[in-house]
Amino acid sequence: MTAVAERSTTATAAPPKPRQVTVKIRRYNPEVSDEPTWVSYTVEAYPTDRVLNLLMKIKGEQDGTLTFRRSCAHGVCGSDAMRINGVNRLACKVLMKDMPDKLTIEPIKGLPVLKDLVVDMEPFFEAYRAIKPFLITAGRPDPTKEWLQSQADRDRYDDTTKCILCAACTTSCPVFWTDGSYFGPAAIVNAHRFIFDSRDTGAEERLEILNDREGVWRCRTTFNCTEACPRGIEITKAIQEVKQALLFRRV
Repeated sequence: MTAVAERSTTATAAPPKPRQVTVKIRRYNPEVSDEPTWVSYTVEAYPTDRVLNLLMKIKGEQDGTLTFRRSCAHGVCGSDAMRINGVNRLACKVLMKDMPDKLTIEPIKGLPVLKDLVVDMEPFFEAYRAIKPFLITAGRPDPTKEWLQSQADRDRYDDTTKCILCAACTTSCPVFWTDGSYFGPAAIVNAHRFIFDSRDTGAEERLEILNDREGVWRCRTTFNCTEACPRGIEITKAIQEVKQALLFRRV
């Protein structure tokens, strides 16, 4: 018996075609001018391109002076946070198939702009360091083996371990825009991660830090931070839990 190969009747999908996208970028170079300017670029974009790909095309093919931060390009390092069409996003996580033909890109708000899309992150990290983002075990004997933790205890703070310190949440907060002294959502989220860790003994110390005038009580529950978080952390919920811990001293 002779086998006969049958031709497939399924049509081969046509490869995606690029489209022309206009990218309007807020440029700032303190060596040239004290005032920012808007510059528009036209670039080809495939549906599978990320906004970061477009920025790299512009820098590589049209204007090598364009300055922005990027590293892993996979939504883990958090270095490419910026405002894309008015919303804080990671440029490496925004697919062009979900975006219109016109993009407006500017630096995240509330932090000093150094050049173009690069901001000074020091005020952000200063607040982060202030809440002591490390395990405090004062008063406990040095362990001779690992400290075990129940699954329930681990689940208590699991959500807030996902923070990648991109500052998208903090710089989406209207309170932070108007008052740079506010600790901001990211610092509170990272405090939450240790306050509710059953192995940690520094909860009271951190709660007192956040009980400051510029601490957790400045939150106005606008949910901007939760919407901006690229990791899906329930930030507003975490802030409310820290407030409750302060009110009832129960962690």
